[in-house]
Amino acid sequence: MKLTPNTMYQALLKKDSSFEGTFYAAVKTTGIFCRPTCTARKPKRENVEFFSTQKDAVLHGYRPCKVCSPMTIPGDAPAEIKKVLSRITDNPLVKLMDGDLLSMNIEPNKVRRWFKKNHGITFQGYQRMMRINSAFKKLSEGNTITTAAFDSGYGSLSGFSDAFRSLIGTAPSAHATTAVITITRFTTPLGPMFACATNDGICLLEYTDRRMLERELRDIRKRLNGTILFGMNKHLERLQKELLEYFDGKRKKFTLPLVTPGTDFQNEAWKQLHTIPYGETVSYKEQAKRVKNAKAVRAVANANGCNRISIVIPCHRVIGNDGTLTGYGGGLWRKKWLLDFEKEHA
Repeated sequence: MKLTPNTMYQALLKKDSSFEGTFYAAVKTTGIFCRPTCTARKPKRENVEFFSTQKDAVLHGYRPCKVCSPMTIPGDAPAEIKKVLSRITDNPLVKLMDGDLLSMNIEPNKVRRWFKKNHGITFQGYQRMMRINSAFKKLSEGNTITTAAFDSGYGSLSGFSDAFRSLIGTAPSAHATTAVITITRFTTPLGPMFACATNDGICLLEYTDRRMLERELRDIRKRLNGTILFGMNKHLERLQKELLEYFDGKRKKFTLPLVTPGTDFQNEAWKQLHTIPYGETVSYKEQAKRVKNAKAVRAVANANGCNRISIVIPCHRVIGNDGTLTGYGGGLWRKKWLLDFEKEHA
């Protein structure tokens, strides 16, 4: 779809999230500019002009809207939530109750709503996952069940065993029969993302609004025989560092260990994606030739669609034979953003 002023105005009226990041609407009568998804009252067409970046809008004298905050990263956590997350990440054993939040001048209900909306679980459930994840790591390192339980903040072995069995699916003594897949959420210029990692490497990096996300999470749980728990590990820390460098235009190649369970054909297709240089594109037909099966264009496209590690495995660099942008699970606007960004920094 061609991005005409009329197209952008209709997207603004519909608050169409698929256009998020592609344009900003500036209102001449109020002097403010907004995201496409802004919920404020919509202006008349003759009172709107459009810009491709926040910088352009500001240079033309417009102020950011206080309703949709177009200068912030989409999906970024509020300052008070960041404070809570930092407290828990620094010490997974801490148990923050309503009184603790109030002492930090943070409204407990706001925290509960944010975790339910952005993580799909309760705030207390998130903390419980962090503690059990910490305990699982201690057991994997050879610590006793008693040590793992009390070092993870549990006051009794029975309470620890019940919580462990509820989340992991086995007793603490049988921890070796399953695996923990650690998941974390963070924000990027393209919106919030979920990342998952085992002890061996990164196994998922996806936009939180991708429709296939739930299916992908179920798939990796089944393929890796693991339980997904919120937490942090060395691979996730390294991923966030390399992504920050990528979005700063300072990194053109990722060096992360990856875990990519799939068919031999899928892994060959994903392997070929790594050979596409930063800032360049190839067609699905060309990718099919590289996997030594020029007739497998549709199969290659399906394999790319099954890629669970966005950006790092650069399926966004594959385009249609006629040069059009097609087939990106994160949304074509993100694909265009990534290609334009890489072309600019190549």
